[in-house]
Amino acid sequence: MPVIVPESLESALAALTDHPNATVLAGGTDLMVEVNDGRRSLERVVAVGRVPELAGIRVDAATVVIGAATTFAQLERDPIVRLVPALAYAARTVGSPQIRNAATIGGNLATASPAGDALPVLVALGASVEIAGSAGRRVIPIAEFFTGPKRSVLAAGDLVVAVQVPVRRGPQDFLKVGVRNAMVIAVASLAIAVDLDERSVSVGLGSVGPTPLAAPEACSRIAARARWSGERLEVADDDVVEFGEQVAGAARPIDDHRGTAEYRRRAVSVLARRALRRCTE
Repeated sequence: MPVIVPESLESALAALTDHPNATVLAGGTDLMVEVNDGRRSLERVVAVGRVPELAGIRVDAATVVIGAATTFAQLERDPIVRLVPALAYAARTVGSPQIRNAATIGGNLATASPAGDALPVLVALGASVEIAGSAGRRVIPIAEFFTGPKRSVLAAGDLVVAVQVPVRRGPQDFLKVGVRNAMVIAVASLAIAVDLDERSVSVGLGSVGPTPLAAPEACSRIAARARWSGERLEVADDDVVEFGEQVAGAARPIDDHRGTAEYRRRAVSVLARRALRRCTE
């Protein structure tokens, strides 16, 4: 099996143009599971770990731009832990230290699994995905990126270059339910972000629909009913309960080997209430 190891974005895109059936390899933490299980065969691989344009984290004005090859271990540290804390919280739940040192945010996006741990955070924060391909470079809002379970707008020859994450002033959180306490695929997950300047609340949901989901109606209602007092968000107990129910109503779960749809809805309701309360503390 031929392996191409480009050392620039231009050469990576050229390789994908010449070999449209090639598989892009970054950390390989999702891909190699499928290969080892016999669910995926590889004709040719383009390994992008040495492409400098995919590396690094930079802060532009009110946006953090995260290179696609950034690992989850890097997402646990500054500046992410300071500027996008929910993403740092999510990164800490990803697998083992060995997995976090290999798995990349670009791989999480390209795999497009509804259970991807970074994805609810990106949905909650209204991130955008930078893509490069034969048609040039473009930026896609996260709400338009996913088209179905493990499907996205990425076409043959496309490559995730970076993700642009807005910086918000306010508390954030990420919570996850699994069949055990660590190194687990989410049965349900939830990210929440409060914007004290815009007086808004936003949520992203994972593992409870065909794609990562938002809950705009629940978020608009709680933002309207909350008391905004300078540096804090205050919410009545009854409104917290209603928020949990409305967020659960936005879920579109299924039954599978990790949990039932009923359990997932219940879990989302609990996670939403817990996350909102933590954001008011």
